[in-house]
Amino acid sequence: MKHVSGWYLFVLNAYWIGLSFMWNSLHVTILPAVLLNYVPETQKNTWLGLLTFFGLILAMIIQPLSGAISDRWHSRIGRRRPFIWLGTGGDLIFLVIMGFIGGLPALFIGYIGLQITSNTAHGPAQGLLPDEVPASQLGMASGIKITMDMFGIILSSILMGFLISAKNPDPSLSIIVIIGLLVLFCGVTLLFSHEKPTSQSKHIQTDWKVLWDVVFNFKAEGDKSYWRLIFSRFLFLVGVYGFQSFAQYFIRDKFSQQDPIQFTQFVMGSFVIVLIIFSLLSGKLSDKFGRKRLQIISSFIGAFGAVLLIFASTPFQLIFFGSILGVGLGIFLSANWALANEMAPQGDVGKYMGLTNLATAGSAAVARLEGPMTDVLNNAAPGQWYGWTALFTISAVLMLASALAMRNVNESRVQNGSASLPIA
Repeated sequence: MKHVSGWYLFVLNAYWIGLSFMWNSLHVTILPAVLLNYVPETQKNTWLGLLTFFGLILAMIIQPLSGAISDRWHSRIGRRRPFIWLGTGGDLIFLVIMGFIGGLPALFIGYIGLQITSNTAHGPAQGLLPDEVPASQLGMASGIKITMDMFGIILSSILMGFLISAKNPDPSLSIIVIIGLLVLFCGVTLLFSHEKPTSQSKHIQTDWKVLWDVVFNFKAEGDKSYWRLIFSRFLFLVGVYGFQSFAQYFIRDKFSQQDPIQFTQFVMGSFVIVLIIFSLLSGKLSDKFGRKRLQIISSFIGAFGAVLLIFASTPFQLIFFGSILGVGLGIFLSANWALANEMAPQGDVGKYMGLTNLATAGSAAVARLEGPMTDVLNNAAPGQWYGWTALFTISAVLMLASALAMRNVNESRVQNGSASLPIA
């Protein structure tokens, strides 16, 4: 595979800007703000946690499934792009439901539907990098991918504070902006990527029993290191998502003198700027010094930042301690993603990269279950905020456990043992 240009690395990763902007805007700003129109203040973390938990469980199932199907999909526009077209088109429908119908049922239907359609595109899109980029550039490509993710978050942090407010949490304008950016950056990837045709056939021939075996069949010995890598990713990200998922409510409780939406955007924006810097640095460094070593280091840095957040009592401390957590996450994401790309077997890249979502969406789902715990502990002793202390303590412990899980990971490509499945 020949060396690819910086422009083409951007093209392959542009879609992640739109997706990242959409999900960060929904999870960090829009859902927490809008839910308060319909649920009691003392149960806010519980409702937010449970709503997003069910959607993320669907993401865990759909993303590896769509990725595996795309590995064997035959079409004149390539293997991955048909799913990106289909999934993004569905996204637009469910975003409109969330933004313009109103009411808790519409919010629920829109969110659940969006998880289904977005992850139909997400799994195959993850196969573009290992399909199109040589192994010698995967570290840099992964760093750029993480940067695109973070750029979407920064855009969200800058814009959402102006598009929706705590006093008037009407999501319609913010949803319009999400739709515009999603279409723009999806278009860059779909129109400028060079994915080759895989077949001229117009007929779908699917053996669903074989498909089930292809998606869910793994070799216990050959895949063991890949599963350890996924488990390590799961542990680390549960710790991070505990902070991200409930950040607006954390600030509402402990920094009541600040506007909860605007200050949350400022905190998350600072967090992500640091994350971007260190994801880019570690992407290049992981090509030279090894992914596994950097990932283990990142776990200790992240755990230190999580512990410090327990003691944050001023806005400056919150931003500074959160930035330390951002350093750890930036290093982790770049090194872990490059290692996952490197270890995924040729011919099953979409399937294996989709499996990383068992860790990504799975960790996000599990972190949402900390919402009821946080409410119970906070309500047990009002003003002491034991729920937030417990949440950050759990985060630190899980990040250290992530480093432990990496000890026996073998940094080599999994051997491809899956049968070929013709899907035309």
